[in-house]
Amino acid sequence: MSVSTANNPDALPQLVGDFQPVDAWQAHINALFYGLRGHRVRDFYQTFAAADFRLAYALAEDYLRQCRKREQGKPGEQGTRPLVVMEWGSGNGNLAACFLDRLQELDHEGQVFPRVTYVCVEREPVLMRQAHANRISSSIGSGSSLNRPSVEALGGYADGSVDRIICNELWSELPTKLILRKDGEIQEEQLRPNLSEARLVDFPDWSMFVEAFDQKDVETLKTLPNFLEDLVWEREYHPVDAKSFPFRRTVSDFLKTIDEEVLVPYNVGACHGLKEAKRLLAPEAIGFSSFDAGTADRRVLNDPEKPCYTVQGGQFSFMVNFQLIQDIAGHLGIRNIAVEPQREFVGRSLGANVISVMDLLASHTHPPDGQPWEMDALIVKTLQALNKTYQSPYARTIEFPINEQAPARERSELEAMVASLSKQGVPDTIAYLTESEVWKALPELEALGFDSEGIKQIVQLPPQPVDYLHCFFRP
Repeated sequence: MSVSTANNPDALPQLVGDFQPVDAWQAHINALFYGLRGHRVRDFYQTFAAADFRLAYALAEDYLRQCRKREQGKPGEQGTRPLVVMEWGSGNGNLAACFLDRLQELDHEGQVFPRVTYVCVEREPVLMRQAHANRISSSIGSGSSLNRPSVEALGGYADGSVDRIICNELWSELPTKLILRKDGEIQEEQLRPNLSEARLVDFPDWSMFVEAFDQKDVETLKTLPNFLEDLVWEREYHPVDAKSFPFRRTVSDFLKTIDEEVLVPYNVGACHGLKEAKRLLAPEAIGFSSFDAGTADRRVLNDPEKPCYTVQGGQFSFMVNFQLIQDIAGHLGIRNIAVEPQREFVGRSLGANVISVMDLLASHTHPPDGQPWEMDALIVKTLQALNKTYQSPYARTIEFPINEQAPARERSELEAMVASLSKQGVPDTIAYLTESEVWKALPELEALGFDSEGIKQIVQLPPQPVDYLHCFFRP
């Protein structure tokens, strides 16, 4: 939520902080979000790797195929050297565990898996604890590790020491500036937080709250009411200091292709990550992959109405500007960077067309538009239908909290349906389905209001203006 400083200042809610660049407040709010809510992060948003296995399987199959191709005709040393696979932003560790499971399963001759050291890089302590509690602790084995440095603090790893880097839905959380061009100069958005007037009564000791917020004192904030969703952000635009702005010339050239006063994301942390990846990757490395939501289309970037970010649980999540990232990759000497739809990468690696559960739900002929719990009911019944043809190699209980607004009887029925879902069924609403699995479940799906023509259109749907993309490069 935002307000303009053109509004009456006396009508604004109570100030919580001062104007700072967007990326500064982003880092501040991220620290509070994970400190206060990291233990239930999936209540607010999910990723394609938090519960599902198919992105990890696609990465494992692609990695083994690439390793075998590289080592053909190169016996001896090439087939014995250690291989470091590094995952940045490893979260709860599910992608790591599934990747290693699949790699070990496919590597019948034991030519690659025994040489792999898998390094998880995750700066948030609460997520590292989840990873330790996950299957990862037993699946990774003694040859791999869970580390707590951030992507910006990997100096302990030598140049050219890594064979593969995987980065899943991290770029949208790394430092991001919002910038525009006006009168020939670059300006960036700055934000100032206020607390919604309706919430002021909940914080009688205002100075204690403001001090705890300013100092990121999570322990004190835990004793106070939730507030993250009720922050109101004022915004202003300030010229950029040329000396402090990274990759200024490349950014300036990019902005010349965008209309004046059109705001675009500049994913600074992602661009620094590219530089670090280039340093870490060995000369013949398999390469770097990042998966995230964004666009590489200048027409979309030039749209003043595009969504530069969303707020989930009070946390900022930014659209990734893949076009600017490619331009900066060129500046860094990375000549072979490519961007493709994530769905195409997963489908190609698995040898099947894939869609997500959310894609399937979007094809429904008449989705509920009344109470939120009615959509919950459709989702749960859709999962029941899919589970008659879908079989996961992992047993896990799906996490699906029913909307609190559901009437008591319907809520009880839906909770019972969720509890009855197969533990080896679809693991999450953010999960990939093969086209075959969907068609086999068509009779049950049709009974819920889906139709074959709508499903066919979703399966054949081209990439959306803002979509989940795969960004890849080799050294």
